[in-house]
Order: sequence, then C-alpha cells, then structure tokens
Amino acid sequence: MKDLLKHKGLRNQLVQILRDKGIKDVLVLEAISKIPRHLFMDSSFVDFAYKDKAFPIGAEQTISQPYTVAFQTELLQVKANDKILEIGTGSGYQTAVLVALNAIVYSIERQKELYIKTKSFLPKLGYVAKKLIFGDGYLGLPEIAPFDGIIVTAGAPFVPKPLLAQLKIGGRLVIPVGDKTQVMTLFIRKSEKEFEKQEFDAFSFVPFLKDVSK
Repeated sequence: MKDLLKHKGLRNQLVQILRDKGIKDVLVLEAISKIPRHLFMDSSFVDFAYKDKAFPIGAEQTISQPYTVAFQTELLQVKANDKILEIGTGSGYQTAVLVALNAIVYSIERQKELYIKTKSFLPKLGYVAKKLIFGDGYLGLPEIAPFDGIIVTAGAPFVPKPLLAQLKIGGRLVIPVGDKTQVMTLFIRKSEKEFEKQEFDAFSFVPFLKDVSK
C-alpha cells in the first residue's frame, strides 16, 4: 500500500474532527495529519482508517481511536528530546505520533506477535523509536528511568507503583484506570513523594496485561 493524495485529504478531515472535539495542541494535530494511519491497519480496514474509531489489529488488540491518541498525547505535553516510556506498543501508531513529536521513545509490548511485527514495520515508515521491548509493562523500565513522560495505552485496573516511581520530578504519567471502562488519569510528579492527580473523561481500552510467559 502507498500513501496517496486521497489519504492526505482524509487525514486533514480527521484533524478537523479532532479540533471540533477539543484537541488544541498544534504539534499533535500536525503529527496526526502526517502519519499514514491506513498503513498501520489490516488491509480489510483500510477504508475506515481515517474514521475516528478504534479497529482490530490482531492478538485481541486494537489500534486506538485517533481522538484517544490525540487526547493522551496532548495530556503528556511532549517536548522535543523528552524521554518517553510507552506501555503498549500495539500497532505502533501511538509510537509514531510520539516519534513525530521528536520524543526519545522507549516502548514495551506484552504480545509477542505484535512486538515482532511492529519492531520490523515502524522503521520502514521512518518512525524509529529508541528501543522497542517485549516485556511486562507493569514493571516499566527502571534501567532507563527516570522519564519525562509515561503513557499507558491499555486499561489498567490500578496504577502500577513502578511507573510513578520512574517519573522525573515534573514528569507526567497518562493512564486509563478502571475495569470495563476507564477514567483517563494524569499524574504529575511534584517531588519525591508528592503527585498531583487529575481525572478526565471515561474511555474504553483493551486490558493492561501482565503475564509475558506466552
């Protein structure tokens, strides 16, 4: 598949939808306007690539709704050269958005099938993360911490303490918390022991999985 003029036009329409829904970060919108989302999806879903919806990508996972990607990324407030940890690489679309924002991205994926596929696929599109890891996202990446930002792209039943511990002072953790539906939650690290917590809208994510034995 290629990235055609019609796809660029559809992306521009998608960006307008995101603006209408309240996304204001110009750099986030610009990243979404450039990234060929249709290439991250199964060919049978290509006609739906620029609708504001989530779609299956295999291994019982989904590529997130563009609004969700934009909302989480906007909350993260990414600056160039920020060190970002992504929990849940999935299709690599959110990873690509972070890379397009000039972040230094470390991403952990629990599903081996998706990890192998995305590790090979992302560089072919020119979106090169610092490192993609097959592992348990609940543990974070202590050997690389602290991070300027951590983004979790699956529904967490609770907030893993290692992720909070791996934030820099001033760092931001964006995580959907809950079981059947999740509340988008932002933690900002104010000091070694103090965190500011903010809660936003309800979203629906696939579960944040822990076991990496399979």
